[in-house]
Amino acid sequence: MKVSKKIINLETESAFAILAKATKLVSEGKNVINLGIGQPDFPTPKNIQEAGIKAIKDGHHGYTPSNGILPLREAVSEQIYYDYKVNINPEQILITPGGKPTIFYSSLILGGEGNEIIYPDPGFPIYRSMIKFSGAKGIPLELSEEDNFEININKLEKLITKNTSLIIINNPNNPTGSFMKREKIDEIVKMLDKYPDIYLMSDEIYSKIIFNDHEMPSFLIYENLKDRLIVLEGWSKTFCMTGWRLGWSLWPKKLYQHANKLCVNDHSCPNVIAQYAGLEALKGPKDEVEKIKKEFEKRKNFVHKKLNELENMSCFEPGGAFYAFPNISKTGHTGQKFADIALEEKGVALVPGTSFGDSAKSFVRLSYANSMENLDKAIYRLASI
Repeated sequence: MKVSKKIINLETESAFAILAKATKLVSEGKNVINLGIGQPDFPTPKNIQEAGIKAIKDGHHGYTPSNGILPLREAVSEQIYYDYKVNINPEQILITPGGKPTIFYSSLILGGEGNEIIYPDPGFPIYRSMIKFSGAKGIPLELSEEDNFEININKLEKLITKNTSLIIINNPNNPTGSFMKREKIDEIVKMLDKYPDIYLMSDEIYSKIIFNDHEMPSFLIYENLKDRLIVLEGWSKTFCMTGWRLGWSLWPKKLYQHANKLCVNDHSCPNVIAQYAGLEALKGPKDEVEKIKKEFEKRKNFVHKKLNELENMSCFEPGGAFYAFPNISKTGHTGQKFADIALEEKGVALVPGTSFGDSAKSFVRLSYANSMENLDKAIYRLASI
């Protein structure tokens, strides 16, 4: 049997493998605290659940347009205006089954042999996987602890060549939890003015989970980027809707039809029931969302304090998302070995830093999307490694 080389080169997401392993251990009777998977531990707010149920009862069972129902795209445009005072045509919004299709499509459209795509390292593993699948050359942009895992603009500019077609930026960042403020984004945009032919894909999926009263500095606000900006956003993290598989993306007019054709070929259309639930999420009350964000900030403060009290690790303070990214080099282990010991001997599921890139060998990702009680127990267990 001959298998496509592209399929062989396709990578995966370690967090799901670790989830499966942790689930197996639990089924065998072992006590495991799962701090590996990147999803909120809160249920989808009830008003959103009820909107999904109503959609079923109202007979929304069929196909929709490949780019999503118009009321939902209009609601996304209205939300963008509410958040950033930017007018976006709904015909530039694409509704997708989650955020990953946006990574896939942008890599396919702007990748290919001869092109180079710059992506964050450490960063969401699907960036690198999709770049390789497209045939483009992936260029890792190392994010260092010394810079609080923010983008070093000099490092970024040195990676740009005549073959650079796309730069991927993720703010707030998965896996580190780092957050770049408006001043840093201004500097990045100013630098990009020198390279008008390079596209930017801004992954802003954690835009509503930001701490210390900081505001999201979305790339959407920059007029000089509008013809080459792709934005990845969605409902999964903000509204605790990971399993609903619903995302949205913004595309430049000249790329939109290419992306929409990929939707037709890939999945026909997004799930209609999820779309009506997503409409309620945007149009309905946000009280529950605000409560969840405050709980994440409370946990962040707790985890940051507790990790830095340990002798065997240190951790910078996350600015957003729901991850801590401690340095475990004092233990003498690699992140992979530390994560193996944590799961198999201590009953704590973590993700090794190398799951997110080659530059993070001495780190592990800890998701604090878990109860305060479990976080306390987990950190106590990790202290003895």
